[in-house]
Amino acid sequence: MNEHVQPVHRAVVGKGIAHDSAKKHVSGQAVYIDDMADMPGTLHAALILSPVAKGTLNGVDASEAAAMDGVVAIVTADDIPGHNDIAPILSGEPLFAEKALDYVGMPVGAVAAETFEQAVRAAHAVQLDLTEQTPVLDIEEAHARGDHVIAPQRLVSGDVDAALEKADRIVEGRLEIGGQDHFYLETQIAYAIPGEDGDMTVHSSTQHPTEVQHHVAHVLGGFANAVDVQVRRMGGGFGGKESQATIIACAAALLARKTGRPVRMRLKRSADMSATGKRHDMVSKWRIGVTDEGRIVGADVEYLARAGNTADLTGPVITRSLTHTDNAYHFPAARFVGHACKTNTVSNTAFRGFGGPQGVITSEAMIDQIARELEMDPNRVRAINYYGPDTGETTPYGQPVEQNRLVEVTDLVLQSAQWQHRRAEIDAHNATDPVIRRGLAMMPVKFGISFNLPSLNQAGALVHVYQDGSVHLNHGGTEMGQGLFVKVAQVVAEVFQLDIEAVKITATHTGKVPNTSPTAASTGSDLNGMAAFKAATAIRDRMTPVAARHFDVPQDEIVFREGRVHAGNRSISFAELARMSWAERVSLSEAGHYATPKIHWDGKAMKGRPFFYFTYGAAVAEVAIDTLTGENRCLRADILQDCGASLNTAIDLGQIEGAFVQGMGWLTCEELWWDDKGRLRTVGPSTYKIPGSRDVPPDFNVAILESAPNAEETVFRSKAVGEPPLMLAVSVWLALRDAVASCGEPGLSPNLRTPATPEAVLDAIDDIRARSA
Repeated sequence: MNEHVQPVHRAVVGKGIAHDSAKKHVSGQAVYIDDMADMPGTLHAALILSPVAKGTLNGVDASEAAAMDGVVAIVTADDIPGHNDIAPILSGEPLFAEKALDYVGMPVGAVAAETFEQAVRAAHAVQLDLTEQTPVLDIEEAHARGDHVIAPQRLVSGDVDAALEKADRIVEGRLEIGGQDHFYLETQIAYAIPGEDGDMTVHSSTQHPTEVQHHVAHVLGGFANAVDVQVRRMGGGFGGKESQATIIACAAALLARKTGRPVRMRLKRSADMSATGKRHDMVSKWRIGVTDEGRIVGADVEYLARAGNTADLTGPVITRSLTHTDNAYHFPAARFVGHACKTNTVSNTAFRGFGGPQGVITSEAMIDQIARELEMDPNRVRAINYYGPDTGETTPYGQPVEQNRLVEVTDLVLQSAQWQHRRAEIDAHNATDPVIRRGLAMMPVKFGISFNLPSLNQAGALVHVYQDGSVHLNHGGTEMGQGLFVKVAQVVAEVFQLDIEAVKITATHTGKVPNTSPTAASTGSDLNGMAAFKAATAIRDRMTPVAARHFDVPQDEIVFREGRVHAGNRSISFAELARMSWAERVSLSEAGHYATPKIHWDGKAMKGRPFFYFTYGAAVAEVAIDTLTGENRCLRADILQDCGASLNTAIDLGQIEGAFVQGMGWLTCEELWWDDKGRLRTVGPSTYKIPGSRDVPPDFNVAILESAPNAEETVFRSKAVGEPPLMLAVSVWLALRDAVASCGEPGLSPNLRTPATPEAVLDAIDDIRARSA
């Protein structure tokens, strides 16, 4: 794509156009899968779940359940005609347990009945003959036992041991990083409709329609061409519907195949939280060598990640943790190692940031600890370690850091947040108030955009222009509330210079655009937007000669503008040109395809260019803590995010705000807790606290970096926005550390785990006071 094909005057792209379903969302008119009217004969399904964290399944007695009112079918692993394997990357990850029971909530089978309530009751009535065993629940215990789902990953650059030996000082630390449930408003759901000749239509709440298509075919023992997956919208995803949606879709399709009737399967919140994966909780440990001036000379960092019972997506999640441990800082020598620990808990999976947040918070914890032990300003330690000509401009995995905006975004946010004034004010407050302590922190984010696996960095789009001048748009991305559909529609409208209303947004459909990549890794707009741009541009370029012949002018005099096609002071409507093009037998349909350039990755050596580009952002957060109760509150947040040349400023601002608050939830209040039997006890809003409206900082200042188009040739020079702002919430956790540190002697670094619940804050206060005595 060349710059000259992107109009200089942008009529649609870059505008703050409302989400295409915004009014439907607030009025309740948006149709989700559970809102679809039941087809005649529709059955409802529920999963049969393991009650133990570890055990052997000796048999299943479904006789009582089968005799209950309304029950039509019960399926287990023995009823699968194809392959009992839904692993997204590796193999050996069953849809239904066969012998081994590996976590509480593991699906053993499913029930279809005339009503949802009947299906749930019957699922609970199925008797499992099992032998219970002692589970392994602690990740450090699993690591010590050598229980891992994959081999360790190692990212090494330079001579780390020599660098540590020559360092002026060694800083050692450890951080417990909590997990997080996706808590999408719409729980996992699928509606499977059998057709003739073995066909199966599946409406799935999934971020990865092609994966659902392939796994349904795999489980049913058929081919992908017999399975059609459709997704109009999801009620939230956040990564939880990337690989996990296949469980629900495959179970529903299996029951639909067995009964010959449509089957709708939706999970109750408690079942959803028990049976599906979450953000990986981790323990990170480090030894860092620094100079007396605070410059890093080498680092040895190790991660223990809770994979759960199978690999799922743990491998690439750890890869991204390792490739984001540097965050904004140059490490002359680095050894980053990640272990995927096998525990008798649900397999963890993708979550917004995909391992990046765990790497970034570890990086920021290290920087904060260096600053406190050297009694330096943390922002000074950050500044002298930023990537740049004076430190280094190549990451430990070998990618150059280009279009570096770290100094720009941090300087601007420090200025807009009035850092110096507020720092002095907070220090004065803490010197006189023994109960309420306040904290202040700034942190940057450098985040890489692209999938870890190069083959996923591609997308397709289908564009039709009809004779009345209207446009039909379909692409491989999925809409989960993030505004992808309206952004891609803006791109197409911009190419044709039409109003956004002229572009019809349609459901993602594997029968229209095949071999889709997941809508994840913040690549949705980059990949699908560019595929749609190429498709629309190809059609426009075929229409242009028709206009040139009509006006009898050279093609370069033809201009598409404001819904019309101009040649000097003469013009016709876009619809008139569409009819002329059809009359001349010019194709008005195009399947566009885009593959991200430049990227390459050696997963064994952990070297290459895994990211097309980096986004940059910075945040300042102010908090207050009650030292008697541990309660805490974020009082103010100032955020600046690099979005390149934004495709839609309103959508991007909403994404920044939502990501930040979700990140706050991960770091402050969303606590997952299993008992000693491996039962998740936080299985609903009464026991698992997500942020509410009153948790949003009352002073919340969010801005997009201006006049900062992407140097790489992305669609209209935009940048991704879905994941990077979540990591800016680490500033809230750092501010809590700052408040806790005020309770101890200078030179001490707080031991504050995440989430920083009141209990965690009190523990950190007690610890730092004890070390200060």
